Amino acid sequence: METSLARDLMTNEEWAFFERFIHSARAPNGRKPTNHRLVLDGIFWIARTGAPWRDLPEEFGKWSSVYRQFRRWTLAGLWEEIMEALNESGAVPDALQMIDSTVIRAYHQAAGGKRGTPRQGFGRSRGGFTTKIHLLVNAHGLPMRTEITPGQTSDYLGFDLFMAENLPQPKILLAGRGYDADGIRKSMNDRGVRPVIPMRRSRKKRVGLDRSLYRLRNLVERCFNKLKNARRVATRYDKTAESFLGFVDITSIRLWLRHLST
Repeated sequence: METSLARDLMTNEEWAFFERFIHSARAPNGRKPTNHRLVLDGIFWIARTGAPWRDLPEEFGKWSSVYRQFRRWTLAGLWEEIMEALNESGAVPDALQMIDSTVIRAYHQAAGGKRGTPRQGFGRSRGGFTTKIHLLVNAHGLPMRTEITPGQTSDYLGFDLFMAENLPQPKILLAGRGYDADGIRKSMNDRGVRPVIPMRRSRKKRVGLDRSLYRLRNLVERCFNKLKNARRVATRYDKTAESFLGFVDITSIRLWLRHLST
């Protein structure tokens, strides 16, 4: 294959990791793709380039077959299953965690998904037609969980989404000023989690901040930058929330594997 295509090909070690999850996710009566590995490489190419599915190079197979397999795996919860396995592996310490959000511009043709734009994670914010990605990372700056909401959604909702999930409990949670709320601080204290959050200027009761710890929050910002190297994440082209979140999770998984391989 050409060099530009080879950038997206998995190593043998990476394929060995994905293979066991893919075989467990395949429906017993489903039609088996000719080459699971090549299909996955094609999905990685779409994630990196942000290209339309119809522009998928023929080296990866028929675009419609690769797209249908991507949707099957996404709707079957394959990417979430892999993320859960990575979080539970104990390969990376999770006592220190960070939470943040970023707003992603949505391509105008992404509108029109079933059940309406709010249900698909679209909204209107200062940036226009947008989606917000909420991200929880560990002390190595690796994604633990991602969620999406309409672009104008408050960060408070992102916090509630993560705290409701069955994730490893942190001892310390770093967050930006947007998460400075009495309810969030109380929820964390009740769980035995130490909040490291700067205060809003309007707060009357002042709360101390460990600045040496708070400096580590740049890890979540750097994680966003790495995720946005995938153009399918940096701009939202997908009409459905499932597909867009699928690409975010796929990119997150590959960040984990690159880290663990080193």
